[in-house]
Amino acid sequence: MQGDAEAESVRRLLGGARLRSVGRAADMGVLALTGAGGGDVALHVQCPFRVVHGDRVMLGSGDLRYVRDGVAEEEAFDAFATRYDDRAADLNQVLDRVLDGDGPVIGNVLLGPGGSLTLEAGRELRIEVVPDRSGRDECWRAFVRGGPHYGYPPGVV
Repeated sequence: MQGDAEAESVRRLLGGARLRSVGRAADMGVLALTGAGGGDVALHVQCPFRVVHGDRVMLGSGDLRYVRDGVAEEEAFDAFATRYDDRAADLNQVLDRVLDGDGPVIGNVLLGPGGSLTLEAGRELRIEVVPDRSGRDECWRAFVRGGPHYGYPPGVV
């Protein structure tokens, strides 16, 4: 688990934020949020993670391994033609159109052993981040551009 001061900073940064979109930069998951104070907040994830609604996985980092039908496997990743890209687009459509930009609010931020991070939001939505490697490689980072950055493992970010 992270140090108490850093864990509290992560909770303050992400708590009360609204989820705006989910995407990727190469194989890194990118979640865009609007902070409780109105600023842009981001969560970049470089380890396994998933977005869960109720009991259903809506999107998972493992979806990057599955190619959209009709696309050559060697081209799918660079062409953003994976199951991940399709699921992210569907989720973003719900966040944007159905919820009219009024995305779910992160109500609870849980930091657990080994750098695990769970964001619990309204509408039965959870984002679960699970670092799966040893060493000093960055697994996730929560930040405000030009502002504070927090992540796991501590001291790497």
